[in-house]
Amino acid sequence: MGDGIFRQKNGMVAIDIVASCGVMTPEQLSGLARLSEECGVFRIKLSTRQTLVAVLDEKGAGRLVESLPGLGLKVSPYGNVVRAVKACAGSSALCPRAVGEALALGIEIQDKYLGMEVPKDFKIAVAGCLRGCTDPYCADLGIVSSGREVFDVSIGGFGGSSKPLHGEVVARRIKREDVFLLIDHVLNRFRALGEPGEKLGRAITRLGLTPFLPPAGVKEAQQAPPDDFVKFLED
Repeated sequence: MGDGIFRQKNGMVAIDIVASCGVMTPEQLSGLARLSEECGVFRIKLSTRQTLVAVLDEKGAGRLVESLPGLGLKVSPYGNVVRAVKACAGSSALCPRAVGEALALGIEIQDKYLGMEVPKDFKIAVAGCLRGCTDPYCADLGIVSSGREVFDVSIGGFGGSSKPLHGEVVARRIKREDVFLLIDHVLNRFRALGEPGEKLGRAITRLGLTPFLPPAGVKEAQQAPPDDFVKFLED
């Protein structure tokens, strides 16, 4: 496990800053802006993992890193760990397309699992509807809202390759609490069976899907999709 701090070709340092699935308060944003000016940050880049990458000279990097916790932010862990979680704005308060509370779930998942060690970097994506704006089927573990408080879960996907692979759905319409049981199970099996440097999808190709299937305690819900979502799909 390491920190997301990388030397750039131009001699500067890039610091990967993680928030709650990309959600920041105005106080955090303005505080980071002031801190960035004080530390001489050259540019801030939004990353595909909903983090912020601050690029600056090495002399200001230490102060920036040390000051982030005071803003409720931190350097994102990097390496063979659970990485920052991608979650869309799917919620009843934010997105009219959402059929479930994806953003809150993504934040809770990140709070619980971020930085846990695994054989190879492990990426989780959460989406609030089948449009999948966070590319859940290209993640090691993807979660898609399939109704109010029920979710579909896929595993084994990866996009960062010349041969990308879509994940396979292993549970449909499971309850929120069962999502965490499933994540715990997959991570435990991955740690036990995965080879060092092997992506989950590669481990599934080598071993088959069976060792990673949901535990007996995870039950699929049987209710039909909500009418408003069916109407959305038909439009």
